[in-house]
Amino acid sequence: MKLFPFTYHGNSVKIIAYFLYVYVLQAGGRCKICSSGSVSDSVARINSFKLNRSQKAAVLSCLATAECHHQSSVELIKGPPGTGKTNTVGSLLCALLGMKCRTLACAPTNIAVLEVAARVLSLVEESLEYGAYGLGDIVLFGSSEGMNIDDDSDLHDVFLDTRARILVRCFAQHSGWKHCLESMIHLLEGTKEDCILYMEDRTNKDNNRHREKKREKGILEDEKLEICKEREEVQYFEDPKSKKIWQMVGGQTSKGKKNKERQPKVPSPETNKLLYGAKEDKGELTQNKNNRVATGGHHDFLMSEKFVERFDFVGEQLKLFTEALYTHLPTSFISLEVVKDMVRALDLLERLKEVLHECEDVGKCADLLPELYSTREECLQSLKCLSKKFTLPNFYTDDKIKKFCLEKACLLFCTASSSVKLKMKGMAPVELLVIDEAAQLKECESTIPLQISGLRHAILVGDEMQLPALVKSKISEKAGFGRSLFERLVLLKHEYHLLNLQYRMHPSISFFPNKEFYENQISDAPNVKDGSYKKQFLQGSMYGPYSFVNVAYGKEEFENHSSRNMVEVAVVSEVVTSLFKESVSRKQKVSVGVISPYKAQVIAIQEKLGKIYNTDEESDFSVKVCTVDGFQGGEEDVIIISTVRGNEKGLVGFLSKRQRANVSLTRARHCLWIFGESKTLVESGTVWKRVVEDAKERGCFYNASAEKNLAQAMAISLVEQGQLDDLHDIASLLFGKARWKVFFSDEFWESMVSIFNTEVHKEVVSLLEKLSRGWRLKDRNFYSIHGTHLVQYNVIGQFNLLWSVDILEDDSYCIQILKVCDIVSFRETSRAVKQLCSLFENYTDDRIQRCKFKRLEGKLEVPMIWPINHDGCSVEVSNSFASLSLDDQLEEYAYK
Repeated sequence: MKLFPFTYHGNSVKIIAYFLYVYVLQAGGRCKICSSGSVSDSVARINSFKLNRSQKAAVLSCLATAECHHQSSVELIKGPPGTGKTNTVGSLLCALLGMKCRTLACAPTNIAVLEVAARVLSLVEESLEYGAYGLGDIVLFGSSEGMNIDDDSDLHDVFLDTRARILVRCFAQHSGWKHCLESMIHLLEGTKEDCILYMEDRTNKDNNRHREKKREKGILEDEKLEICKEREEVQYFEDPKSKKIWQMVGGQTSKGKKNKERQPKVPSPETNKLLYGAKEDKGELTQNKNNRVATGGHHDFLMSEKFVERFDFVGEQLKLFTEALYTHLPTSFISLEVVKDMVRALDLLERLKEVLHECEDVGKCADLLPELYSTREECLQSLKCLSKKFTLPNFYTDDKIKKFCLEKACLLFCTASSSVKLKMKGMAPVELLVIDEAAQLKECESTIPLQISGLRHAILVGDEMQLPALVKSKISEKAGFGRSLFERLVLLKHEYHLLNLQYRMHPSISFFPNKEFYENQISDAPNVKDGSYKKQFLQGSMYGPYSFVNVAYGKEEFENHSSRNMVEVAVVSEVVTSLFKESVSRKQKVSVGVISPYKAQVIAIQEKLGKIYNTDEESDFSVKVCTVDGFQGGEEDVIIISTVRGNEKGLVGFLSKRQRANVSLTRARHCLWIFGESKTLVESGTVWKRVVEDAKERGCFYNASAEKNLAQAMAISLVEQGQLDDLHDIASLLFGKARWKVFFSDEFWESMVSIFNTEVHKEVVSLLEKLSRGWRLKDRNFYSIHGTHLVQYNVIGQFNLLWSVDILEDDSYCIQILKVCDIVSFRETSRAVKQLCSLFENYTDDRIQRCKFKRLEGKLEVPMIWPINHDGCSVEVSNSFASLSLDDQLEEYAYK
């Protein structure tokens, strides 16, 4: 087997050695030289961050470590679910950025990297004084496809690929910032020369028409064409989707274009006379006339459409390039003094633009002339000063610009595997390594960033009680290949900073995980203990903040090497549907997460729910269905867990892993509802046994069959799965508390199973539920068979439900019941009715009369009960006739 080669660079050998000999160091110990030092500057730096005591202590300790240059060390921050780990890491990195400590922030996945980068960016942007100046010190790099940053995301301001494409345009020799700056200077200081040309056009227009036409077709037409093209570019720059990354795609509009600045033109004698009033030898014009015309010509040109149009375009481009430079260049290259000069120059240009456009009002023109000239002069001096003070780098390729950005950045973000790019030759050393979600990073993967040149300290942030890195090989997993460096250090009793205040879960939800996984070290923050944090999204105690719902009768089945439980699928889908209806009726925003450890169950639930519900978190009602592994780090208002496993042996597979259970149980903010087969989970003897027992102890244990809608969903699912043995039990639960007892024939269940139509199943169950309450159709179709009645109800225009009233006798009473005989298609109805004749052949007249009795309570029919005495029940029946009404006028149809 080939070993991964270590290549040490400078101080990186020290940090590697720390990990190799950590068992000797026993938590390392503080540097004796630095331990007495003050971190008052660090305290002041983080006071603006809203950190609790444990978060602040962790950040201050890490900052003190970062300031030490005497020995290498490692800090651990343990962040249980909901304790603000991302906020803590973001605050730490923001403080390190302020210290100008060159830091690499890594994470195992692109999603994790983007999350912490977004958090840091939000904190940094709050403190920016001059536009986005300072963001150039932050670089996010990696695969564009893997990171898939949204077009409107602020992360584009720090993403390396975007930054390089923008700076390539800014650095371009013939179309970039320097070119725009020189063009604006030329435009402002060249007005005298342009005015000469302008006045020559006016004075020689009648005598030199041919030259005028030629010049218009030549210089002016070319310039108009150029302006049209430039306008198209401005429209592109101002497009909402492109404004952040205006230069990153395309960018070839000005590429290869020659710098066609006009050469100074020697003014003609006539023009000199008009501009300066100089008297010619021949004395053709007076000095007064010359001065009047010259002054008017100069003013006219400054306010001409040609000048304003050119000024607007060049000014807009210069503004875009300038803002891009102080956004994307590192502060070590572009000083704050230069940025202030840039901002002042842009402000002056904006004011000059306003004055020029105000001059379009002829009435205001004369009053604005002094300000027009003074503002122009200020702009000119400001731009010239900027041109001398600041020089762009003399490289223009994408690769060189990327290397430049990486070398000069103070804070770098990437995945652990992408950090290998920082090992390129000539790269500036990195002082500090911060690994977020360190418990999900394999030890071997951690060695990649740990080998970066110059590394002195490492800070690992994570929680070994949550899911580790995924290892598919059972052999590798058993060998501990998936273990993280974070977990190893915790096992070696390395000290860590525990974030001990959770802000996510209602106390009823956090109670069990805190006791089971964190030895009751985590406290609930004031926000979750507030009475307003308790939400009741559905009616009933089952739908409180925390509950375990027993879903009996469900059986696990295997699908593509994964498990699923279709009864749980039906129950969970019914709950989601109810949540949606309540959300709409109450106009209440709700986010729902459905979690299952098995991919097959996730797919089955997604298929059951269809595409009805939105997955966008910003919508009023959103549903996210995902595996436990895919939900780590996520949270929703309501979390529904489907445990899937249902068997007689108590086998739960990888569901038994404590880390997976911890992640599942800690995703909810307001409500956590766990659905599972309690018997299987208890017999497993795993953490899920304690989940069930804890729910029973706290009075949070419920049966799904006790809730009418869930019982119906279970019944329909059992029909679809053909589990006839369990159907009798679920039917008794479904109609156990109804006014009418309901009995089913075997033929009915067999017919239901043969009908592959969920809508029919729902309609039949709903219809039977209403019949059991005493509801009856006003117009009913009856078949008179041997004196009794068989009733036919239409089901969604395709089937007929056949049922009748029958008599159940025991030792003391006779009672009317509902007997459901069959459900058949229209074509099969006649045949089915004839077959049912045998059921009624042996009925006595007394029994037939009892079946016909109808007793009403309001609009509902209720069953009649007769006591049986030793003399027979006929006397009791006859005495009851007066209080009953017989339906003798029913429409009859006899079959022979």
